[in-house]
Amino acid sequence: MRVLCAFPEAMPSSNSRPPSCLAPVALYLALLLHLSLSSQAGDRRPLPVDRAPGLKEKTLILLDVSTKNPVRTVNENFLSLQLDPSIIHDGWLDFLSSKRLVTLARGLSPAFLRFGGKRTDFLHFQNLRNPAKSRGGPGPDYYLKNYEDDIVRSDVALDKQKGCKIAQHPDIMLELQREKAAQMHLVLLKEQFSNTYSNLILTARSLDKLYNFADCSGLHLIFALNALRRNPNNSWNSSSALSLLKYSASKKYNISWELGNEPNNYRTMHGRAVNGSQLGKDYIQLKSLLQPIRIYSRANLYGPNIGRPRKNVIALLDGFMKVAGSTVDAVTWQHCYIDGRVVKVMDFLKTRLLDTLSDQIRKIQKVVNTYTPGKKIWLEGVVTTSAGGTNNLSDSYAAGFLWLNTLGMLANQGIDVVIRHSFFDHGYNHLVDQNFNPLPDYWLSLLYKRLIGPKVLAVHVAGLQRKPRPGRVIRDKLRIYAHCTNHHNHNYVRGSITLFIINLHRSRKKIKLAGTLRDKLVHQYLLQPYGQEGLKSKSVQLNGQPLVMVDDGTLPELKPRPLRAGRTLVIPPVTMGFYVVKNVNALACRYR
Repeated sequence: MRVLCAFPEAMPSSNSRPPSCLAPVALYLALLLHLSLSSQAGDRRPLPVDRAPGLKEKTLILLDVSTKNPVRTVNENFLSLQLDPSIIHDGWLDFLSSKRLVTLARGLSPAFLRFGGKRTDFLHFQNLRNPAKSRGGPGPDYYLKNYEDDIVRSDVALDKQKGCKIAQHPDIMLELQREKAAQMHLVLLKEQFSNTYSNLILTARSLDKLYNFADCSGLHLIFALNALRRNPNNSWNSSSALSLLKYSASKKYNISWELGNEPNNYRTMHGRAVNGSQLGKDYIQLKSLLQPIRIYSRANLYGPNIGRPRKNVIALLDGFMKVAGSTVDAVTWQHCYIDGRVVKVMDFLKTRLLDTLSDQIRKIQKVVNTYTPGKKIWLEGVVTTSAGGTNNLSDSYAAGFLWLNTLGMLANQGIDVVIRHSFFDHGYNHLVDQNFNPLPDYWLSLLYKRLIGPKVLAVHVAGLQRKPRPGRVIRDKLRIYAHCTNHHNHNYVRGSITLFIINLHRSRKKIKLAGTLRDKLVHQYLLQPYGQEGLKSKSVQLNGQPLVMVDDGTLPELKPRPLRAGRTLVIPPVTMGFYVVKNVNALACRYR
């Protein structure tokens, strides 16, 4: 720019006016100064004026899923159930024909039903229809003897499908049974804490009721036999087991088998230890009993159902696999997360606790793959809290974080089946309470069954990792798992993908679907606590609507909330949910 003027040789006096040519110069200098400051500031934008002081910017997480090949394929019965033999002791076995219980169990089929637990090794079979009447005195069915006939009369509306016997029990019978069960609960807890158990008698009639429940519910029964009946040389005494096998074969019951429960605890429970190699010989003996029986010549056999894989337990498993690794169809173990006597609600949100299972899986896999590479591994009898659980905690919404993470982690690491202890019985770790009402973990399991298929997919995320501070381990509080959508769910075409997400953060998280998931329609199934109890609630809501059974005793329709294609997923704080991404046409999910 050229300046067309000349400055005077002398400075003007204080009262003189500046020359007129100085005005454009001042404007030019001001413009240069503004441009200079703008270039130093770069692209920075001011914070919104309505942002609360100290509120951190939300991290946007980019999520994609590998759709070409699954990383794992688990069993169709991956989520399965367990019943504890204590239901013989407290009388609930006589109510397994309840229409409501059968309806709830059918909702979780197909699945295995394992009949086993702490009292497995104190269970004795007697082929008597009613021992109380035959002896003329009290017996296992004595409490109900005055209204056993009423149970038969209440079977007015038999379920003709498969010839199932399904009952509508009178309210007075259920109330009497709950009173009895409450008294027996104290006895069972005393036995558990003292580690001293009384013998149980399983009659032929009781076995009929158990099998009727499993068969009517679409569940395959796995029966755990008593392994603590021992001969003087410490070999297994199979006389009671052989009687049970012959009876069930005569009834043509389709059953798979196990032997014993947590054999690593036999010394403290019975005063007699059984090492791994001896247990392996016992399984070979059981296999030899099954083979001559035509209906069981090809029956599946599972075991050894060890406890938490500490050093002595790993040694037992090693000895067992060396002798009988090829005899069993799957290797089984149990897991309990927390001591139920000291648990607090916030324990269920600790990521360190959620991750304890991963190390156990690696220990079991190492031993199994040493002797029988590729052998299926099952987690049987998984519970959130020990000692029968804790009221208002083990049966609350908060416990669901452990349960859903267990399902995701096990499938990701190649565990073929997980069996939940328990579907229904004493204590508070169950899915259904003694009023036959489904608890939060039941609804979580029902959603899992309806939406999740057996094929596991790899998840890729960006924006999730944080830089750890020195000496501090960063663990993910946002957990994302992906499977092919259940192909039995006719609401979704093959090729759809289901995500299930756990958000343990106290703030909401935003997830942007990328890659093959971009711009796809999403169905949301958000599960949150319902009521004033918050995380301790025993009721849940799905997409804002409370989940309860319909008045006619049927399960409600699980309605999704459609999200607009391309919309960012907003995950509320401390919640869990399922998200079906429709019409992805994932190659891994198009075929079985």
